[in-house]
Amino acid sequence: MSGAYAVLHDPQGLLDAELPLDRAPHEALVTAVLAWKNPDLAPRDYQQIALQLTGHARALAADVARHAAALPRNDGRGALADVVLREADGRLSVPLQGTARCVQNRARLVQALYTRLDRLTGPASAAP
Repeated sequence: MSGAYAVLHDPQGLLDAELPLDRAPHEALVTAVLAWKNPDLAPRDYQQIALQLTGHARALAADVARHAAALPRNDGRGALADVVLREADGRLSVPLQGTARCVQNRARLVQALYTRLDRLTGPASAAP
């Protein structure tokens, strides 16, 4: 049946919580993208890379939000995570473009989310 789709209802976010992030290849992609000087790719190639980074950023933001929600209210790491998550929401709402700049912006977002995740999952003394 073409054109048919199913809507997934997962209000507790259990499916996301069970899927580990595939960090190494995404960090390698971020490193490569941020090292670009004058890339000469087709717009569709930029869009594919941006889509990959966008999907990972969304999963990563959900992971950051879960870890932040588990912190005590007086833990400042949660407040900093909220700032990063608001910034991520704003940046992810910008439509994708087939440009190196768009891809690099998504790569910086993934990098920022991993930095925040590491600070949430590390020892409290490692904050902010």
